[in-house]
Amino acid sequence: MEMIKCFKALSDKTRLRLLYVLRRYELNVNEIVLVVEMIQSGVSRHLKILLESGLLTSRRDGSFIYYSAAGNDFINAFMTLAGNSSEMEEIRNDLIKAGEMIKIRQNMTRRFFKTVAPHWDQLKKQVLGNFDLNSILLKKISLQGSISDLGCGTGELMEKLSGQTHFKVIGIDSSSEMLEQARLRLFGKDNAELRLGELEHLPMRNKEIHTVIMNMVLHHISQPELPLQEAYRILKPGGIFILSDFDPHDQVIIREQMGGAWSGFEKEKINAWLLETGFHLQKIDSFPVNQGLIINIFTAEKPKS
Repeated sequence: MEMIKCFKALSDKTRLRLLYVLRRYELNVNEIVLVVEMIQSGVSRHLKILLESGLLTSRRDGSFIYYSAAGNDFINAFMTLAGNSSEMEEIRNDLIKAGEMIKIRQNMTRRFFKTVAPHWDQLKKQVLGNFDLNSILLKKISLQGSISDLGCGTGELMEKLSGQTHFKVIGIDSSSEMLEQARLRLFGKDNAELRLGELEHLPMRNKEIHTVIMNMVLHHISQPELPLQEAYRILKPGGIFILSDFDPHDQVIIREQMGGAWSGFEKEKINAWLLETGFHLQKIDSFPVNQGLIINIFTAEKPKS
């Protein structure tokens, strides 16, 4: 990274605003246009300069390119230096509007699950084929102590868990329609509890759970680091976190069927998020499934001290 190039890039007020916003949120061009209230060509020009200076990174997902601030010491030091900038009031307004962009995505996800809830199990079967992901996950779970299924959906995995352990199994989902399907499935299961809540702000106490599962959920979350941090928070020291999701793919039809903000994740990306959160990665297992897709399962531990 060339320091002079970075300082030149940040000598423009708009680019300074963009760096502040993209340090907090990952956004596409259309969303950035709405945040800074500029025409798209102007936004694209500023993004190009920030990318060339090494201050931003980008990723393509489907037809969109998403931008975020590069994680490096220069940006952290610069932000500390610029903390009392005269543009801070404008930047605070930008951050509020950027947060609204994320809420719009979350509302789209809620509407999606409201529509597909009665057919969700069938849709998963069409995508995964005969691959029995739940059985593989069960083998990885120590059926001792409390277990939480984050993004439990229709309760398919919870049904299997509650039948094999007398400890409490807590399922959390942000869709009331999906939870209604889960309630029907789990009727009579005294050790199964369902809670409505966002995975980015879990309705659970610190260090409450022995094992946390996040099964094929992360690609629906606009800010994946947040539910990982929440999983870490609710786990007891020495607790296990099991995460499954798609490897990156470019199948538009699959994304339309399953929904989601991401078309899968690189293993290195999830590993980095886990390490940044504080987890110790134990193992990654990869499984080819239907239609050329690959599912990765990450097993991580919250350190005992």
